[in-house]
Amino acid sequence: MDKKKENLAAFYGIIVSVFWGLTFLSVKVALTELQPMTLAIVRFLIALVFLPIIAFATHTSLALKKKDIPMVALSSFVGITLYFFFENNGIMRLSATESSIIIGAIPILTLIIEMILHHSRPTALVAIGVLFSFIGIVLMVIKSEAAKSSPVGYFYMVGAAFSWVAYSFLTRSIPSSYSRLSITFWQIFFGMVFCIPFALSEGQHFTKLSTTVVLNVLFLGICGSALGYWLYVIMIDRLGETRSSVFINLIPVVSAVGSYFVLGERLAALQLFGGSLTVAGVFLATTPRSRKA
Repeated sequence: MDKKKENLAAFYGIIVSVFWGLTFLSVKVALTELQPMTLAIVRFLIALVFLPIIAFATHTSLALKKKDIPMVALSSFVGITLYFFFENNGIMRLSATESSIIIGAIPILTLIIEMILHHSRPTALVAIGVLFSFIGIVLMVIKSEAAKSSPVGYFYMVGAAFSWVAYSFLTRSIPSSYSRLSITFWQIFFGMVFCIPFALSEGQHFTKLSTTVVLNVLFLGICGSALGYWLYVIMIDRLGETRSSVFINLIPVVSAVGSYFVLGERLAALQLFGGSLTVAGVFLATTPRSRKA
């Protein structure tokens, strides 16, 4: 591969990490005026406006065959509707930093499930990484004020993590002949449709939204969903899923730093240690070890 394209893909990885790390802050702010699933719908509507523009600019087809609609719809319900139901409700109850660290442990959960399904034994580094991440999350929960006042917040975030893992496995069943951009577009479309009953049950009153909330929702739709997924697609295609996961590990770091300066969130010393241990564990377990990588 052209070294320049590879370096550019790595740069995209950093941008994606920043975008997705900051989405936890934006969700936290937007939820002060919007209900969780109403926010999800508005975010997806914005993304669905921009994704076709990206597809047109990159000459990418968004066509989808009828026979593949059921699997795309199922993956959408699990990975978009359920995931954001759990995540938005979790962020509403926890700090943005705590939420991002739990979501940042998804690669570990995926790894464990893959080992169970394939009956494979982990290497020493993978085993240490899994152990570090588990201990780190336990330390965070123990010292979490949010967990004491609203323990259900952690259950929501764990639900989000499991939803994303299930979504990843379901998406692998979709024919590889489709572009990743096409799959993303239709998953967001169906996911948004499935969000509607949840949103209707929330009884959202659409009073005038503050400028701050509007800007954060636009960021979620444009940068967090449309541009974020597009750049992630390019990064996956050029670097592969394993190498790309290294950049995704930066998301909790971005959220923690951003939350500290923007939201004024403070974690206890033991939570900071636990969060660092979790991120280090994910890095150890998912970083490629081969000379080529």
